[in-house]
Amino acid sequence: MDEEYDVIVLGTGLTTTSMRDVYRKFDLGQDVIDFTGHALALYRTDDYLDQPCLETINRIKLYSESLARYGKSPYLYPLYGLGELPQGFARLSAIYGGTYMLNKPVDDIIMENGKVVGVKSEGEVARCKQLICDPSYIPDRVRKAGQVIRIICILSHPIKSTNDANSCQIIIPQNQVNRKSDIYVCMISYAHNVAAQGKYIAIASTTVETTDPEKEVEPALELLEPIDQKFVAISDLYEPIDDGCESQVFCSCSYDATTHFETTCNDIKDIYKRMAGTAFDFENMKRKQNDVFGEAEQ
Repeated sequence: MDEEYDVIVLGTGLTTTSMRDVYRKFDLGQDVIDFTGHALALYRTDDYLDQPCLETINRIKLYSESLARYGKSPYLYPLYGLGELPQGFARLSAIYGGTYMLNKPVDDIIMENGKVVGVKSEGEVARCKQLICDPSYIPDRVRKAGQVIRIICILSHPIKSTNDANSCQIIIPQNQVNRKSDIYVCMISYAHNVAAQGKYIAIASTTVETTDPEKEVEPALELLEPIDQKFVAISDLYEPIDDGCESQVFCSCSYDATTHFETTCNDIKDIYKRMAGTAFDFENMKRKQNDVFGEAEQ
């Protein structure tokens, strides 16, 4: 009987062999190593090289499966921009009884006995048992963790050497440009209803390492030339100083330089775990969806 398998692995080497040894075993060059680790597995540092190779192989497998599932790219991007994500949350939240107070300034976060009990706005207090916020609302409960530079570029052409793609993500591995941090480029266009017909928007970003942040992004900007107009922003990165379990104030981290939102998704999952005391069960959610909408097509 003939059977076809994607991968056959024998032995326990995946949990004991380092990724560095795997690269050495297959005699892979530094360029391939940088590409595999930072562009496929999406690692931000090279610490993974001395860790068991299983995690890296799973990351590469996820990239491959996502590419096979969605066609030209392993990434998804919403039409009309990222603003569609909070709109989707708003609609879903309303179904479960969520209440919105729009255009309301936050004057104070009310604490009693070290725990949050409400948010004060324009003389009114909305009471709560738990609070989720970003660092700007609780500057006394966060610490600075660095800076990120983002340059938004408006183009009249696709990025060269991308087969005239209407969207793409480019990751320049740190070793390729003698840096400690990767450089990221995310390009979207009129095809996503975020720009005028024939226009492209590229965002270049990286973690600031020197006193001349714009120079640090030059390798990315060179890929984008000619640039119609660019907008430069340098932002501080903040992270909470505690897990929030005592105060029940759960703070997110600032957005980092990455453009694929893996770190943001991990932050959201971590906040949920701290709030609920257990990790979110994605498999259970899939089962509930099947109960409501029927089994997914195979």
